[in-house]
Amino acid sequence: MTSDTPKIPTTTLRPGVEIPLLGLGTWQAPPEDAYKAVRTALDLGYRHIDTARAYDNEEGVGRAIADSGLDRSEIFLTTKLPPDEVDDAPRIIDESLAKLGLEHLDLWLVHWPPNKEARPDVWEHVIAAQQAGKTRAIGVSNYSVAQIDELTSATGVTPSINQIPWSPADYDADLVAAHRERDVVLEGYSPFKRTNLDDAVLAEIAAAHGVTPTQVVLRWHLDTGVVAIPKSVNPDRIAANLDVTGFQLTEDEIARVSALEA
Repeated sequence: MTSDTPKIPTTTLRPGVEIPLLGLGTWQAPPEDAYKAVRTALDLGYRHIDTARAYDNEEGVGRAIADSGLDRSEIFLTTKLPPDEVDDAPRIIDESLAKLGLEHLDLWLVHWPPNKEARPDVWEHVIAAQQAGKTRAIGVSNYSVAQIDELTSATGVTPSINQIPWSPADYDADLVAAHRERDVVLEGYSPFKRTNLDDAVLAEIAAAHGVTPTQVVLRWHLDTGVVAIPKSVNPDRIAANLDVTGFQLTEDEIARVSALEA
């Protein structure tokens, strides 16, 4: 890491795995676009990449990681198990690893609750993959707190992270507290989709720091300890999304952003 590479804050997932609070999402990016976006991101200083089997771009993401020249230990890579293939979980993780060209994942998530059910039997397969060394940490995506509790109750193992839609409009102090009580890290996707980026509050805070409203939203994630994975294939936006390490929001600013509505 060079002196001008942005220093991204991290948080820790059970069992002691550090995850950068800011990463690059690759949803809806075809393989070649994903390759270019990930190469750009890694060159700029991103060290956290999020993909999924359902995105059909794991191969492009894997090639970008291989071609980046970075040591594998420097990159945090997430992929996901699709809900319609959960019964083949052991085969799916092996296929994801093969497409990515990696020996292990840093995080493997159940992408959605299968048929809207927690499915502890599926979670057992995910736990087994971690025990086999195929992934360092395990978690879920789009699960409710009650579904997380069901997994814990049935298996004794709590997901280390829950990836859900998250933006100022989605902010829910009770939901944040429920996850923290269970030592489950919150990871947000689609940070801008439900955000009114023309809101006067965001404009005012952005002007105070000499940044953009989108950068304020990402900094709000970081300052509240929520992992953010904005998706982009635009090099300028990828760079701008990373450029949030030079300022911090005040407690008052955080509260004002948390109170925003869609």
